[in-house]
Amino acid sequence: MNKSGLVVKSNELIRASYSLGLVEQRLILMAIVTARETTHGITADTLLEIRAMDYAQLFNVTKQAAYMALTDAVETLFNRRATVQVYDEQRNSLRPLTVRWVTAMHHEENTGLITLRFGHEVVPEITRLEANFTSYELRQISGLRSAYAVRLYELLIQWKASGITPLLKLDEFRSQLGLLKHEYSQMCHFKKYALDLAVSQINEHTDIIVDYKQHKAGRVITGFMFTFTHKKQPKDVTPKPKKATPKPTEDLNTLLNDKKFLEKHARAGESWDDVRSRLKAEAETGKFSLAPTN
Repeated sequence: MNKSGLVVKSNELIRASYSLGLVEQRLILMAIVTARETTHGITADTLLEIRAMDYAQLFNVTKQAAYMALTDAVETLFNRRATVQVYDEQRNSLRPLTVRWVTAMHHEENTGLITLRFGHEVVPEITRLEANFTSYELRQISGLRSAYAVRLYELLIQWKASGITPLLKLDEFRSQLGLLKHEYSQMCHFKKYALDLAVSQINEHTDIIVDYKQHKAGRVITGFMFTFTHKKQPKDVTPKPKKATPKPTEDLNTLLNDKKFLEKHARAGESWDDVRSRLKAEAETGKFSLAPTN
């Protein structure tokens, strides 16, 4: 797998209210990259293989730790659900539908392979690259250690062109981060263990710098608005190859065709050919040098 592979998820899926653990999110993102790298396309029947070795390299853990983490994640992911908007032909409208992320899975300890198959409704959400889709390189989230940080990064880059989000209402925003109503219900705990932690990790490990402002109704915080900028790319400090220094003989051959040079070094009675022959011979024996003379 290309460790900097492109991840594509629809904004509808990103905004869906679901709660995934960190390894589960990583597993899905790696599967998405695998799906996009295949030359055969992906359907609801496609089996995708994730290698523990790739996970270990990308997230800097041992292969054994990677396999154990992926095994646990694919087991729980099999029972996870997401809510997406699905077109209902009978009603001629969209309706919310709760679906499974994965409809089949398997793991093999000897080979370190995790095999999974995306659900029918999920497949089109992650394989169509359209205007309302968000894309980013998998390596951007490789350093994030919080599931909230991964979710926040995905939410933010939907507005990567403007670098500013609309007002995200508190209840909806908490749901988008994967928080249940009873989790970090106090604002001080929400900021410390979810929001500020996520912002800190994003600023340190990804390609953007994030800040936010909180909006209040009286003294009560009702939502957040985020701004972010892309980090400057480091300057290319790769040493440029030096131009090859011409050999003395190459310089001399050039000068021997210069009339002024010949006039300067000619002796009484020498022809141009005599001067050339003598200077070549002196250069070979070291009697003549191209170093400037006073």
